[in-house]
Amino acid sequence: MLSAEQLVEHALAARQRAYAPYSHYPVGAALLTADNVVILGCNVENASYGASICAERVALTAAVAQGKHAFMAMAVATQNGGSPCGICRQVMAELGPAMVIYISDEAGHFRTTSVAELLPDSFTQANLVRP
Repeated sequence: MLSAEQLVEHALAARQRAYAPYSHYPVGAALLTADNVVILGCNVENASYGASICAERVALTAAVAQGKHAFMAMAVATQNGGSPCGICRQVMAELGPAMVIYISDEAGHFRTTSVAELLPDSFTQANLVRP
């Protein structure tokens, strides 16, 4: 099993691949699956801002595309240790509600949190009324 520090290093490396010509705020993510695979993500911006996708969602959707559905942890690396956006928090709550989250600055200093702490009282499939 990877350490938190190792997962943060993967996120920092993924951050270097970000395509962020508009915000100039590159973000990297490293997702650790239950079978100890690391899946990377970086933000990819677009001139049509709504078409941009965050690093966290890149990693999570890539994992699902690879058949992975059990996630242990995710490290997110930004310049200043910025926290995941609301959309990313919602996707984390859907796909990895029990994940540990490490939020790192560009020097590798990180804090540990959880999906539940990032998005308390989240909207989940349990909230959907079924006929």
